[in-house]
Amino acid sequence: MKRHADEACGLQDVSFTYEGADKPALCEVSLSLKRGEMVAVMGATGAGKSTLAKCLTRIVPQFHSGTLAGEVWIGGRRLQTETVSDLAGTVGLVSQDFEAQLFATNVAQEVAFGMEQLGVPRQEMGPRLAESLELVGLKGFEGRDPTTLSGGEKQRLAIAATLVLQPQILIFDEPTTDLDPLGKLEIFAVLRKMRDRGTTLLVIEHETTAAEYADRLVIMAGGRIVAEAGAKTLLRDAAFLDAHGVRPPDLSRISVALGWKDPPSGFDEFATKLRSRVDVPTAATQSPAAAAATIVEIDAVSFDYETGKRALTDISLNVAAGEFVALIGQNGSGKTTLAKHMNGLLQPTQGRVRLRGRDLVGLRLNQIAAQVGYVFQNPDHQIFEATVFDEVAFAPRNLRLVKEEIGRRVAMSLEAVGLTGMEAKDPFLLGKGQRERLAVASLLALQPALLILDEPTTGLDYHEQRHMMQLIGQLHRQGMAIVMITHSPWVVAEYAARGILMRGGRVVFDGSLRTLFAQEALLEGAHFRVPDATRLGNRLGFTPLSVDELLAQVR
Repeated sequence: MKRHADEACGLQDVSFTYEGADKPALCEVSLSLKRGEMVAVMGATGAGKSTLAKCLTRIVPQFHSGTLAGEVWIGGRRLQTETVSDLAGTVGLVSQDFEAQLFATNVAQEVAFGMEQLGVPRQEMGPRLAESLELVGLKGFEGRDPTTLSGGEKQRLAIAATLVLQPQILIFDEPTTDLDPLGKLEIFAVLRKMRDRGTTLLVIEHETTAAEYADRLVIMAGGRIVAEAGAKTLLRDAAFLDAHGVRPPDLSRISVALGWKDPPSGFDEFATKLRSRVDVPTAATQSPAAAAATIVEIDAVSFDYETGKRALTDISLNVAAGEFVALIGQNGSGKTTLAKHMNGLLQPTQGRVRLRGRDLVGLRLNQIAAQVGYVFQNPDHQIFEATVFDEVAFAPRNLRLVKEEIGRRVAMSLEAVGLTGMEAKDPFLLGKGQRERLAVASLLALQPALLILDEPTTGLDYHEQRHMMQLIGQLHRQGMAIVMITHSPWVVAEYAARGILMRGGRVVFDGSLRTLFAQEALLEGAHFRVPDATRLGNRLGFTPLSVDELLAQVR
């Protein structure tokens, strides 16, 4: 098949079935990318997005056995016997599991490694390295050990290590999953610069922000491309996006609800059109909530890592029974470090942490675990047993509970997270969303009073995110206190009641979430941006926390 001179890469009638799978991951997919074009690919988990990316990089079929049919080409040349290393200087990939790409002992070495393998002249390495780190906001981090970085900083490092190679084609598989809201916008601005320089970009994402920066949007389902058009066209179809595991933009949902067939093109125009139709609600007076028993008390806590870096400075706050707290702030602001003090994973350099009035330093691990559960950002960091049943049973067994009680708790926990019937499954063969729920189940078996979740929706499609948050919401309604670290504005807005905002290792706000979301300047200073529905409401004189709350005030 003849290729056009402006086509950078593509697939023609490509199908691929993984070895042992009962259905193909890709079914007759045809897609071409022009030179200097940015294409966003979206769809539910399992739609075939990552497999498409692996075909373009030769990870499929080199590292994944299976049956491959059709044509894949790069720069007008059909790929046949080429390997991943053959394409290393032409195609760059930032994978979904970005931490697996990092291995060096400091940031500078991590970024320089690829250049060394490709034989980049030494005099070019310094300027390239400096430019790449500055582009992703890691200037000054050259000497840092990558293991000491936050999740979002690690993701930026993986991007820098790819950008520095200056490949003709860049493929990003969810490049902003662990970044704060403004950090995501910064990365997409970097990608736009790369596109303007002539780089071809394929960006796989669950959030529609990526599509807003793209020339084209591709929606996949069941291994096929089900829609391909300009981003503005597809983003207006809220029902179609929802049906394919993509959360529709707030403005699209509002337009559909109001029957606007020709919605305003910009945010300011949107606010102007709504202004005449909104009844601003009067401020409701709330009865003071009854005082609840304190579970965790953090008293004047500061913390320094072994490197000497101060991560927390003089933090004091309490978490009470039955609360739902969102812990937010930019990457590296100290959120995870603070959360790890709540269950004794870290001990303060100064100050005290108390669990129901008792200093954590004097408590045994099983005493803490029975009260406070912690779900890590990556569930694979805490899953290790051979079966789902044994994973959930591990903690109750360590409490030396009788066999009948262990069985009861496992059954109850798996039912709560929707994994009943999977007791004999290998945990590592479950999907990401299922592994997230399994990690929660393993802690529910301890029946803790407080559950801490670090980015519980990262890497999940919209339907999986909703499923996870409905589970967490149900646990909260049953009386469990929740502390949730997240960069997802809509998740914070729709589920939390109290917001703790961090910046530079300090707490800069602690109080009602609605009060916090009315202070957009404060939030943006900490790299957090409220949902568009809230932004609209703030322009119109009130602070809605969801699209439904906004629409309730529209005549």
